[in-house]
Amino acid sequence: MKQLIVFVFVIFAVPTFAQQKWQGKFEQLDQVLPTPNSYRSASGAPGVNYWQQRADYDIDVELNDETQVVTGKETITYFNNAPETIKYLWLQLDQNNLSKGNMTDKSATNRVRDSIPAKFFPLAEDTYGYEGGFKIKSVKDAITNKDLPFIINNTMMRVDLPTPMKTGDKYSFKVEWSFTEKDRVKFSERGGYEYFPEDGNYLYAEAQWFPRMCVFDDYEGWQNKQFLGQGEFTLTFGNYRVRITVPADHIVGATGMLQNPKAVLSKEQIERFETAKKTFDKPVFIVTEDEAKKREKERSKKKSTWEFYAENVRDFAFVSSRKFIWDAMAVKLNGKTPLAQSLYPKEGNPLWSKESTMAIKNTLEVYSARTFDYPYPTAYSVHTANQGMEYPMICFNGGRPKADGTYSHRTYEGLIGVIVHEVGHNFFPMIVNSDERQWSWMDEGLNTFLERETTRERYPTVDVAWGSPKGMANYMKGDKNMMRPIMWDSDNIPRGDFGPNAYGKPSAALTLLRETVMGPELFDKAFKEYAQRWAFKHPKPADFFRTMEDASAVDLDWFWRGWFYTVDNVDVELDEVKWFKVKSEQKDLENKTVKAKTGDLAKDTKTKEKATDFSAGPQEITLVNTDDRAYGEFKNKINDGDVRKKLTDKNLYEITLKNKGGLVTPVVIEWTYKDGSKETETIPAEIWRINESEVKKTFLKEREVVNVIIDPTGSTADVNLTDNVFPKKPTETKFDQLKKN
Repeated sequence: MKQLIVFVFVIFAVPTFAQQKWQGKFEQLDQVLPTPNSYRSASGAPGVNYWQQRADYDIDVELNDETQVVTGKETITYFNNAPETIKYLWLQLDQNNLSKGNMTDKSATNRVRDSIPAKFFPLAEDTYGYEGGFKIKSVKDAITNKDLPFIINNTMMRVDLPTPMKTGDKYSFKVEWSFTEKDRVKFSERGGYEYFPEDGNYLYAEAQWFPRMCVFDDYEGWQNKQFLGQGEFTLTFGNYRVRITVPADHIVGATGMLQNPKAVLSKEQIERFETAKKTFDKPVFIVTEDEAKKREKERSKKKSTWEFYAENVRDFAFVSSRKFIWDAMAVKLNGKTPLAQSLYPKEGNPLWSKESTMAIKNTLEVYSARTFDYPYPTAYSVHTANQGMEYPMICFNGGRPKADGTYSHRTYEGLIGVIVHEVGHNFFPMIVNSDERQWSWMDEGLNTFLERETTRERYPTVDVAWGSPKGMANYMKGDKNMMRPIMWDSDNIPRGDFGPNAYGKPSAALTLLRETVMGPELFDKAFKEYAQRWAFKHPKPADFFRTMEDASAVDLDWFWRGWFYTVDNVDVELDEVKWFKVKSEQKDLENKTVKAKTGDLAKDTKTKEKATDFSAGPQEITLVNTDDRAYGEFKNKINDGDVRKKLTDKNLYEITLKNKGGLVTPVVIEWTYKDGSKETETIPAEIWRINESEVKKTFLKEREVVNVIIDPTGSTADVNLTDNVFPKKPTETKFDQLKKN
């Protein structure tokens, strides 16, 4: 009769059931995500019948440097590719967010406090006397020149069509408008001007400056969310031809490539410009600092018109100033040579001339390797006041040295971070064109992740903690009453929570996914698949979730559910570690008279005390013989002696883990051995799939362990590392801390 072996590895397959409230953390998201259809497939790819609209723009705009009034007229040609008839069009009037009685101000909450800086006092902006918003002069049919009925609803304008547009139709209409530009420093807006009192000049950054088509898609029809300032933009692709009239001594940069250099540049500037297109090692100055200083003193009474053309872009922005220094260089990308260009006033030097264009180059190279080769002919970085902001092929970036030209390492880090981030937005959402008004994380979060990757690869002295799991742990353990899940409407996220929610936490999630859950190779392939599938299209969250799983064969529903749909955090406690050894001699085949020695299993079963270190030594366990009735025809395959021989003198460590934070997570374990060496291993998150609250797992080790740490580097965003260590360390009270001081 064969012997029955009851040995420690049986424990591996036995789930533990502590008292818990089952929350379905490993249930699929099938009932949460939209049902796949012929437009968006179950794999996360565009469906066989996927469609999207198109809008082309022909625009003339003039910038008055004396009054700061922007005046424009445009012809929009709209293409209806939808499988339905359209009777009216919706346009975005984002400048109306600063008009009197706007919805943002009306819906804002605020309070009065003592000793508050004047700029941040409630209603402070009302004291500037600024009257913002579009003044719509006319809306007309492009062929008949007849007026079209329109109605303005805050930041949206409906235009009624003379004849409904059927599938495949296109329609052209004209809009004339004007608005007074605002002081970007005072209002902290994405666009506007900065005034330099030292030399009496303006630097204009023109954004959301023209009426633009709303998106009409298969997901919700017309985009219908008002612009409230926080949730950004959802836009339609098209071709742009834009003529920008400014004072003749201004330098202009814009979305697209300059079409008439001979009309606006000197012969020497044209030669430098052409040289820059063939230079790959360092930037070429097209306008030097000395030349820019000379321009600052000019006040040309003449005007010049700069013409730009851009294909397949979702928006258009431009900058203009006589203060601009201009440098550029080409970037090699698999046979393509896009032009990296920087525009900045002298106030940005010496930092900008040294770093800006090189940062564009680094960004295009790293992002292209992770997604797709940058398809546009140029990418600008422009130095402006306040926050960074992005548009196709051009972005506005802060980061200014002190007046004497010196700057701290923190200023340097800030400059690198903002340029990489804003140039990176060319990929997300300018090309992978997600809906920023609804899902900020789909562009900000993905972009922050790639910003960190670029900085990590190209700038080793720059801190990359922001957006990492470790860097976000402190935020994630905060007040849950004020937090919102990542999957939350952009404008409904509390302003103070917006940065962590839309930028940092999604980036940390993707970093965890790449480094710990999936591994870099598998993650990178799946992420690139998503980017390439949805380049120049309109993805939704489900398209990203499904593509990442489809391209990796990794079921990530538990991950999306926890990280994106809840405000749970990772807090795993290493509750207990037990050390066992198998007895070397068999004393009772049927295990009837086994006695436990003092300090082994008896301590745990009778006193219920938990060991706090390894000083008591290992507890002994006995292997008894295998009952052949349990194995039937396989009984001859079991050799009890071989099993005992392999386990003799080995160390068995049973660990107990408790999930205190609610967010299921992989478990990273660092073992330190008696000889001083260390070993790290990762247990997949699926260890929690049967019991979400508490699990036990046993490990076989050749060497004796002296220390165990869970999440030793903070790679899983564990919010409390003090209970992740064995032997246990005494908890220091506040009284203990006071005694030290």
